[in-house]
Amino acid sequence: MPEDIDKKVFPKDFMWGGSTAAHQVEGDTHNQWSVWERANAQRLAKSAKKRLSWMPYWKNIKNQAEDPDNYISGRGIDHYNHYEKDFDIAKKLNFNAHRFTIEWSRIEPQPGQWNQEALDHYRRYIKELRARDMEPVLNIWHWTVPVWFANLGGFEKKRNLRYFERFVHKVALELTDDVKYVITLNEPNVYASFSYLTGEWPPQKKSLLLMIRVYRNLARTHRRSYYILKHHRPSLHIGVAAQLANIQAKRAHSVMDELITEWMRYFWNWWFLARIRKEQDFVGVNYYFTDYYRFKLPAKPINPKLPTNDLGWYMEPEGIYPLLLRIWAHYKKPIMITENGVADEQDQYRRWWIEETIVAMERAMSEGVNVIGYFHWSLLDNFEWAYGWWPKFGLVEVDPKTLKRKIRPSAKWFAAQIKKL
Repeated sequence: MPEDIDKKVFPKDFMWGGSTAAHQVEGDTHNQWSVWERANAQRLAKSAKKRLSWMPYWKNIKNQAEDPDNYISGRGIDHYNHYEKDFDIAKKLNFNAHRFTIEWSRIEPQPGQWNQEALDHYRRYIKELRARDMEPVLNIWHWTVPVWFANLGGFEKKRNLRYFERFVHKVALELTDDVKYVITLNEPNVYASFSYLTGEWPPQKKSLLLMIRVYRNLARTHRRSYYILKHHRPSLHIGVAAQLANIQAKRAHSVMDELITEWMRYFWNWWFLARIRKEQDFVGVNYYFTDYYRFKLPAKPINPKLPTNDLGWYMEPEGIYPLLLRIWAHYKKPIMITENGVADEQDQYRRWWIEETIVAMERAMSEGVNVIGYFHWSLLDNFEWAYGWWPKFGLVEVDPKTLKRKIRPSAKWFAAQIKKL
């Protein structure tokens, strides 16, 4: 395996960066997720053993997973007040770009009431990135919504889309003057599935029909948002961050396994993107999973047991290579890797994961695939939704109690590789 990044493959303007989400790092948010956390922390702590004891590192996480405080985002890692320090760290890592989310509930805490302080904050946020010669990639929505929007039924109702589109219009007017790339939605497939099919996330509903309705409404609102943004600023490059998996047949020569594999590829990877084909200037991909399927209903992956990360997810970083080829074959549009990473508190797999991913990108790009950027998840340790605080995805270790930041060894290696470009 090559030790260095191939200088001939990655262009000078290739974006290297980290990725964050407002609710997971900013702290002191008030949205449907923070309300749900407070209502469910005790339940999640009491059910932790039943839900999580199968994980390979259960003994290491047991105490934290059984503590209700683990499930409260609270002040987060206070990125809202420490973002300049965090950008300085990102610059030390030789990053030239950063993907971030703005928090709708901060900007519009009540319907039609705009918080100018929050808008000014995000304007300064973008300015500070530019001051460090880092390309800001603005993500409008990453699963959280204002409480008032959730109380109206959120994305379940088509008539509610006007509220999100009004918010997008405000963002276009206030926050896009110094931005080139905008992501409207993060992982609509994951949100629709976990919130409305499995019922694990707020609003905890279990209905296939409702899940499909929400999924379709998210596609509708992306298309409308695309034209709102383009009308204000035609030069913007707009896309979504889709969670796409490298889905493979468990038995390569089984017609039935191939059949279920093609169905899962369509349902999980292509259904949403097919509906916004004309309304995306690039394809954003969040890659974490290679999943193997046998013909069995309901369809569930049957993956190798090793290697796995701290969440018990099977790790195959090189699986991004065939996925990039498929994305390119489908859409022939620039590809931005908007998330890619590994839960790894001990930092034993992260360098390997990044190195294998770089090699996979090199291979795909040498075959003509136009990859324009790589954003690691995450720049910082953060609050990992219903899992709480114990999963550690950060290139930078953060103690949520002291807020102390510490660059992990894998991140230092990554920075050295980028510098050689």
